[in-house]
Amino acid sequence: MAQYSRIEVALAMKETGMVPLFYHPDTSLGKKVLKACYDGGARLMEFTARGDFAFEVFSELNKYAIKELPGMIMGVGSITDAAAASLYMQMGANFIVTPSLREDIAIVCNRRKVLWSPGCGSLTEINKAEELGCEIIKLFPGSTYGPGFVKAIRGPQPWTHIMPTGGVSTEESNLKGWFDAGVTCVGMGSKLISKEILAKKDFSTLESKVRETLQTISKLRG
Repeated sequence: MAQYSRIEVALAMKETGMVPLFYHPDTSLGKKVLKACYDGGARLMEFTARGDFAFEVFSELNKYAIKELPGMIMGVGSITDAAAASLYMQMGANFIVTPSLREDIAIVCNRRKVLWSPGCGSLTEINKAEELGCEIIKLFPGSTYGPGFVKAIRGPQPWTHIMPTGGVSTEESNLKGWFDAGVTCVGMGSKLISKEILAKKDFSTLESKVRETLQTISKLRG
């Protein structure tokens, strides 16, 4: 079962301001990526479960995080149905991220008090997710909507917490646009954990990149 309550996960997202996204079928490589992100200051990781037998990889990574990386909160993304959400929660997923708003996933996560973050692309979807108990909305794909969308939503709804994923990079100008618009945190995948870093297994560069990005976010928040 989850090691962290949905309130603890939401607070960690708000405090750190960033959720790295990652998937690779190689468990040993995944552990090194996880350790580099952790050493760089990240305290959340969204495992984007898109490959065959991805649940086996997540299970091993989560066991590793529990044993070796105190305070590291592992969640799972790209979840498209309630059965998959239940499977990963059995393996200790602390949060569930979905590409679209699915009420069936909301129900199974709420039953176990596990944070879920659905991909939304309209005010109607955002309102529906919040009515279902969502704490942090995933704006996906973020590049399609941009910071202007976030600012427009938070004008009439300052209580809405948004995490854009897709279209977020490590550049200060990009991050400034999002945080000035009022996002709670950002989800960052290949712009942070690049194919080049994985190919070269350059985990020291990844650690530095994570640390610098978190420092930039902290500075932008003032």
